[in-house]
Amino acid sequence: MTAEVPQPVRPTTLEDVAAVAGVSRATVSRVINGATTVDPALRTVVEQAVATTGYVPNRAARSLVTRRTDSVALVVSERERRPMSEPFVGRMFSDPYFGRVVSGLLEVLRPAGIQMVVMLADDEASRGQLLSYLRHGHVDGVVLITTHADDPLPGLLQETRMPAVLAGRPHKPSPLAYVEVDQHAGARLAADHLAAQGRRRIGTITGPQDMPAGQVRLTGFLEACAAHGIEDVACAEGDFTHLGGAAAMRRLLADRPDLDGVFIASDLMALGALPVLLRAGRDVPSDVAVVGFDDSSAAAACDPPLTTVRQPVEEMAAEMARLLLKQIGEPGGPSPSVLFPAALVRRQSA
Repeated sequence: MTAEVPQPVRPTTLEDVAAVAGVSRATVSRVINGATTVDPALRTVVEQAVATTGYVPNRAARSLVTRRTDSVALVVSERERRPMSEPFVGRMFSDPYFGRVVSGLLEVLRPAGIQMVVMLADDEASRGQLLSYLRHGHVDGVVLITTHADDPLPGLLQETRMPAVLAGRPHKPSPLAYVEVDQHAGARLAADHLAAQGRRRIGTITGPQDMPAGQVRLTGFLEACAAHGIEDVACAEGDFTHLGGAAAMRRLLADRPDLDGVFIASDLMALGALPVLLRAGRDVPSDVAVVGFDDSSAAAACDPPLTTVRQPVEEMAAEMARLLLKQIGEPGGPSPSVLFPAALVRRQSA
């Protein structure tokens, strides 16, 4: 008795997909390789045929044709290497902002079959390694988060001519596309709200003043305060961290013990600052009204829940991914920047 040897299952081919879709093999190839010139109705038919047949593209062969890696890099550029007591990876996972950016990027990249690698550039050596990695074609494009105004990386990235999108408006003029919330208008909303609450002895915990976000939020807040006739605003610089917010709040109270309103330039700093106010015997909001910035998970974790300026980070990150994929698919095409509107979210702290 001879056992039957099962025949290997033949992999689905482009011809199989074309037969099911009723189109040419060339049309199937153009759809799978991301060509933007395919009629949307034909694209839908081909995508349905791919799902029906279970066709899986040969990525190695595809990359030979398209010269793409189907991967992009999320690069976080910092001023300098942090001490080992505060490693970047630990801070990245503890700061809601980074997680929200990753979530928004993956919402667009994952359905497109694009992988994402996370890279850190925090000194000259790591920037050199990053640029070498990019020039060797390991990724198709870059989303860059830069944390300081004099960062050379946007300029260096521009020289590579690689598709790139910045998370936030660059401090210096740059042709690179960016996506950000209207931070200036958002800070003005915070000042308008505090003034409308009748608060006159106002202070602010700023973001780092070597970061564009910290600078713009402070400028917008002070301008709006001045428009309300509030000229003497106490300021304490923070660092966008929980511990930094607590330390800045202690300094602010020492400088202005009669404070009755405060704008804190990030929710994470507010999470650290609110307990300092309560330990000082200042009730929130009856004694001191507090407004944050971000509308992150930290805002809901605050006690009381934080009134804050909403920054739609997930939506912004998704838009960064869409802009980047468009640049990759249409080299040399227009890539406009996008500015999202800010909005005030009212809760119990002000």
